[in-house]
Amino acid sequence: MSGGGEWLRRFHSGGSGGLCRLVCLPHAGGTASYFFPFSERLVGCADVVAVQYPGRQDRRGEGVLRSVGGLVGGVREALRGCGDGLPLVLFGHSMGAVVAFELARVLRGEGVEPAGVIVSGRRSAAVCGDERLHVLGDEALVEEVRVLSGTDPGLLRDREVLSMVLPALRADFEAVETYRYVPDAGGGVPLGCPLAVFTGSADPRVGVREARAWRELTEGAFSLRVFPGGHFYLGGQVAEVCEAVEESIRVFTGAGVQAPADRRPADR
Repeated sequence: MSGGGEWLRRFHSGGSGGLCRLVCLPHAGGTASYFFPFSERLVGCADVVAVQYPGRQDRRGEGVLRSVGGLVGGVREALRGCGDGLPLVLFGHSMGAVVAFELARVLRGEGVEPAGVIVSGRRSAAVCGDERLHVLGDEALVEEVRVLSGTDPGLLRDREVLSMVLPALRADFEAVETYRYVPDAGGGVPLGCPLAVFTGSADPRVGVREARAWRELTEGAFSLRVFPGGHFYLGGQVAEVCEAVEESIRVFTGAGVQAPADRRPADR
């Protein structure tokens, strides 16, 4: 895509006439390609661009970033090349949810707050955790990833593949585990835009109460959607998640919710 440099990937054309630009931010260890099926289903609704963090896939030769602030800064600079007037919506899963939230705060501070934010698979940024997965040995770290069920088990048994993905995975865990929400000066609510929260009903890392706590971080409209499944509930129900994403986008942009009979053939 034009603009965005190494950070942004567009998998499908035809989204420039959509309701918004949807920026998708992956989970720890995740890649832009995770959002390929989402991009495919949302053609016509949004111009979907997925973020590729450094240190993985075609950016494997680059140094990893070990802080949420570093990731936010990189994405913000990449988005400067995409200022064509489309409303911006952010969608982040797990670690990507925190990156999306902090990116929205930066944008608000610059006077260009997004039309809305969707955070998925992550407790409220204001709820601190005590995870220290990034300091575990390789075997223990891989076992934690296996428990979350977000990676093909066959890949987790391939030593060559693990040697390529573990540095980025460990850096991402360090970034999100050392992140601490810092309230705005003066105690203001950090976001003014609408905020939608998606979570899995059986997520071992996120309880529904922790997901609902995002409500305190925006002055805008709030919604919570609980899907069946665990931390990576998205993978087994892409159509349902994309339908919810589209509904959120329509609310954010004032386009209204499309009736089921009007949905594209791919969604039927």
